[in-house]
Amino acid sequence: MSILRTTSASDLPARARRRIEIASRSQPEPFQTTVERALVHATPNEPDTEEVQEEFVWTFPEPAEKASSGTPWNKGRSVGAKLALKPRHVWSLRFHLQREGMIRDLAIFDLAIDTKLRGCDLVKLRIGDVVADGEAKKRATVVQQKTGKSVTFELTEQTRDSLVGWLNVRSGCLEDFVFPSNQNADTHIGTRQYARLVKRWAETIGLNPALYGTHSMRRTKVALIYKTTGNLRAVQILLGHSKLESTVRYLGVDIEDALILSEASDL
Repeated sequence: MSILRTTSASDLPARARRRIEIASRSQPEPFQTTVERALVHATPNEPDTEEVQEEFVWTFPEPAEKASSGTPWNKGRSVGAKLALKPRHVWSLRFHLQREGMIRDLAIFDLAIDTKLRGCDLVKLRIGDVVADGEAKKRATVVQQKTGKSVTFELTEQTRDSLVGWLNVRSGCLEDFVFPSNQNADTHIGTRQYARLVKRWAETIGLNPALYGTHSMRRTKVALIYKTTGNLRAVQILLGHSKLESTVRYLGVDIEDALILSEASDL
């Protein structure tokens, strides 16, 4: 004989009611539960005795669908690759930082242009990475956080001068970060702070800050090199890319760029 019936939670033993109570606290209203008591079979020798198995079946309401605002997440935002700075932008910004006596910002700006590093690598530079024997290095090598591979960069005279000017104010030992945090001198400035600086610089010289970011600094010098020489392999090495395809995508090279370079080669 098989019997199936449904009882309410109030008919359950105290332990079962306690479990229901605990489970219901974290569930949205309304909370429902049913307990199916299946009377499995009667023993032939004892026809009036039934073995009872209790199976607790929890039923929860379906989560309500989030109302759609109908507004795309990127409406009014500038998405995609950030623009590289043009030479006149670099000169204007450098002049502004020098005139205002912003020694640290000038050093960050010049290092960002020359090193062509990602923001996460730039802010983690230590004094020992760019200084040797009390002088700024002409060339330096660091390991990239993203790829784990080393990349070499040059430091121009302008960058070396601004770097030394900042380090004379900052002081510190070779193990210290070049750009320490204002809150904690034992750590470096954050990538978000660096990003805010870049947008502030862009706004200072009349550019739309939404179109520029930390990758604008990384892209600026290599974009000029590619425009001047058309040498993608050189740009790939300077950026520390493993694949040439990555460099092509990063620079946004297209058929128009290829044709311009071809037209400039007159035979």
